Amino acid sequence: MATILDDLFSLEGRTALVTGGAGAIGRVLARGLASAGARVAVHDFDEARLAEIRALFEADGREVVTLTGDLTDAAACKTVVDRAAEALGGLDILVNSQGTNRRKRIEAVTADDFDAIVDVNLRSVYFVAQAAHPHFKARGGGKIVNISSLSAKHAFNTISVYAATKAAVSQLTRAQAREWVGDNIQVNAVEPGFVKTEFTRPLWDDPYRDGWFRGFIPAGRLASPDELVGAVILLASRGSSYITGQSIVIDGGVLSGATWEAPAAP
Repeated sequence: MATILDDLFSLEGRTALVTGGAGAIGRVLARGLASAGARVAVHDFDEARLAEIRALFEADGREVVTLTGDLTDAAACKTVVDRAAEALGGLDILVNSQGTNRRKRIEAVTADDFDAIVDVNLRSVYFVAQAAHPHFKARGGGKIVNISSLSAKHAFNTISVYAATKAAVSQLTRAQAREWVGDNIQVNAVEPGFVKTEFTRPLWDDPYRDGWFRGFIPAGRLASPDELVGAVILLASRGSSYITGQSIVIDGGVLSGATWEAPAAP
């Protein structure tokens, strides 16, 4: 017997594409969408990482479509989206979770650094969503969840280009939501704070920095990737039918106003 929770949050019968879906966060989100009932396609640039995803889904007893492609190329964005929609029989949900960074102080950033980060973090998000739009219209609506970052709102050293792209993604989310509201497409963003992944290992693996995190984050720890799943399922489901153009910050309380205590120097 169906319950109100099933009606609001079940993704049974829905199809989803997760770009950057073999990364530490993307793979958790992809499995979370599948656990809620969605049929999932996972994109990544690395075939070896996609093989890991196939093994994880197989262990879960679920099927997955895997796709490779260079999303810094607008034509490739369309190809990946079209292939996902064809394999899944349509497209209802898009999660843009691709991302990259090169940690440098502003004075050390090169034009190549700038272009590499912008192309992955912003250009691909723009053109993947553009390619998904006609598929959503064909289904009578859709959901886009853009993975942004706390750095869209809070400045940190050595990530100036990354922060600028994530702020742009959060603003792009609002622009997409406004333009596509008439097509019944809800577009929202998730802005995670510090998440414990291999991507952030250079930060949390250092004892001094780990102590800094525990002093700076009110929750006293970094997030685990699975703590992002609930928000993404909400934004991908019927439960968010009147939520659009919003950014949900998942930061352990940082923006609430941290009382910071510096750790002892090493």
